[in-house]
Order: sequence, then C-alpha cells, then structure tokens
Amino acid sequence: MKYRYIKYTGDLIDGIDLEDLVSKLSDLLLSSGFSNPWGDPSMGSEDRTMQALHDAILEALFSGGVLSEEALQQLLGEPADGDQEAARQQLEDLVEQIIERMMDQGFVTEAPDLAEEREHRRGHGGGMGENAGQASFEVTDKALDFLGYRALRDLLGSMGRSTAGRHDTRHLSTGVETIAAPKPYEFGDTLNLDPSSTILNAVRRLRAEGKATTAAGTIDVDYPDLMVAQSEYQSSCATVIMLDCSHSMILYGEDRFTPAKRVALALAHMIRTQYPGDSLHAVLFHDSAEEVPLKQLGRVRVGPYYTNTREGLRLARRILERQKTDMRQIVMITDGKPSALTRPDGQIYKNAFGLDPYIVAETFAEVNACQKAGIMINTFMLARDHDLVAFVRRVAAICRGKAYFTTPYTLGQYVLMDYMDRKTKTIH
Repeated sequence: MKYRYIKYTGDLIDGIDLEDLVSKLSDLLLSSGFSNPWGDPSMGSEDRTMQALHDAILEALFSGGVLSEEALQQLLGEPADGDQEAARQQLEDLVEQIIERMMDQGFVTEAPDLAEEREHRRGHGGGMGENAGQASFEVTDKALDFLGYRALRDLLGSMGRSTAGRHDTRHLSTGVETIAAPKPYEFGDTLNLDPSSTILNAVRRLRAEGKATTAAGTIDVDYPDLMVAQSEYQSSCATVIMLDCSHSMILYGEDRFTPAKRVALALAHMIRTQYPGDSLHAVLFHDSAEEVPLKQLGRVRVGPYYTNTREGLRLARRILERQKTDMRQIVMITDGKPSALTRPDGQIYKNAFGLDPYIVAETFAEVNACQKAGIMINTFMLARDHDLVAFVRRVAAICRGKAYFTTPYTLGQYVLMDYMDRKTKTIH
C-alpha cells in the first residue's frame, strides 16, 4: 500500500484567540441602536442578526489582526491559482466554526424566533424560508462580564496602572496594618492588640498598686491596660452611575452611548473585584428615568428622545439615601442639557429649545436636595454645547462636585481616575 505524506498545518480556528476576537466584537455585542439612528433605536434589532455577527467576524479576521499573515495566506491561497470559490467556501466554513465555538463557550446564544412562533400559533404554519436570513442572537451574561473585565484592563493599562487599592481617608482605625501609635482599646474597636504597650500598661499599674506580679509570677492584665494598633481608616462608597440614553447619544454621526456602557461595565467589574465593600447602581434617564440591574446594563439601548435630568437625579438620590456609607456620589454621563420634566401629576413636560427656566429651576432644586443629603455629583460631558456647559458648571458649584469635558474615547480614563483618586477639587 502506498502512502502520501503532506505537511500538517492544523485547523485555522485553533490559531484564533477567541477571547481576543470577542473583545474586538464589543461594539457589536454592546450595540445601542447606532445602526438605525433615525428610527426608533429601542425597537431595532438590525445589529443583532446572525448576518451582522457574520460580517463583524469577517471584519475582525481581515482588519482586526485576529489571523496572522501566514494564516491569511493559507486561507485565501494565491490569487493566480484561480480557485477562489474554494477559498470563499473555506472562509465561510471558518466563520461558521467561530460562531459555533462562541455559542459552545457561552458568549452568545441564538435568540428564539418569536415572529415564527406567532405565525405558527395563528395557524399559518410559520417556516424558515423567508426569515432564515433574519435569525438573531443574544449576548450572554458571561460575555458582558468578560467585556467589562477587558474594558477595565484596557482602561487601567492606558493610565499606566496595573492595580488599584481601596479608598483611603485621613482618619485612623483599628485595622490590621499598623501605621500609627497604639491607642487604648474602646468598645467596638477591632481587637488587634499591641502586646508591648498592653504589657507595659499592666506593669505600670501593678507597680502603682505595690505589686510587680501576681503570686504565680504572671502579669495580670486588666481591661484598662489593653492597647490596640491603629491603621488607616478605609471607607466604603456608594455610587449611582447615571447614563443619558436620550436620542442624541447616537446622532450626529457618533455613537456616544456604547462607550458610556463600556465604562459602566468596567466600573461595575472593578467595584465587584477590587472594592467589595462598595455598591454600584445604574440609572438611565431620557423622557423619564428608571433603575436597571447591572447585569442588564450591556443590553440596554438608547431610549426616548428628551433628557429628564431632574428625574434621574431624584431616583439616584433616593437610591443613595438607602445606603449607609460614608461616601455617596452620583456619576452622571450626558451629552445634552435638561429638556424634560416630570410634573406632579405624572405628565412629562418637554422643551428642547434652549434652557427652559421651569425645567432648569426644578433641576437645580433637585441638585440642592442632593447637596443637603451629602451626595456629590460628578458630571462627565460628552459635548461642548454652551447651554450644557453653563448648566453643568452651576451643578458643580452647588454640590461642590467635579465637571469633566471629555469625549467618548477618553471618558473611561476620567471616570476610573476620579473613582480611585477621590479628589475634591473642581476641574473645568
């Protein structure tokens, strides 16, 4: 029997770092409706179809550096060979394998075809013929958590930071790490005894009483003799991140909402892993405002058209007032001035032309309420509109917070630096 030996090159998919590929697909996986900016982005799903995923993977393979030059040469072959049909089929097979592996590893899952099910229940039988190209996918919690980790790693790396500590304060506590002179023990202190100071106090007390030791030759330590070591007092912080999801966040040729979501996911991952004593809540504000679970943050899309800043601040204040922590803050990310207000009867008053005196007055009243509750408001502006700048500067002056003029590309660095540094000066 004759054998033919050929060089083994392995499967192309084995040379693909799937996590790196998922990271490069983050704009698609965290999409916010930018693909249909003039329609109703909260109802659109054009960017969650299997075809959109297929096209994004192709783009990452050719332009994202996922495949090496050797792998691309092996995949496409020589143009002069003329067998381009086989090369295209091999490329399609590779994309299909990547999608299957992403599903197997739990990054995406196929969404149920609700339209087909509705047609079936109506008695029309359904069918895959017309809707096959419109099959969609859903992003899993694992993928969102992974994208939050990658965003945090990339943002901290761009700031030159590899690790982050906890929130230091000027106060002292009875922790484990000793950095100051010991102090007498008080009820409620951590019982981190300073042995030498405690024994010295006991000896001094026994000598004052006329006896150096007990009859058994031991030193009798009493409650007033106890001394505990002091360390830096590290406080906890409760944060509400307010995301403006009004329609302007995806208009004017720029997607501002997806970078904001990416920063929120990074902040959530950092707090969960590095600041376990802290808490984070997410509030979306548009025509009205609502709190969303952190695990759903990566799936939200831009909502109705106006900016109800007062309602967002009110909801954030109510959330923070329930938190029994030393530091409470609101991180507000917006690109527009207040243009809506919820009346006492529940109706929404809207005016998008300039700074409406009624809307502004009610919004500043809520800012004052936050200031009286000891809540700091730090605002990150994604636009330089004159009315927005004037409004945000007034907010910073009332609550002694900070105002950052930033862009979607530098937003994450500013937010994370502010959270870790805990500075108190106003930056304009």
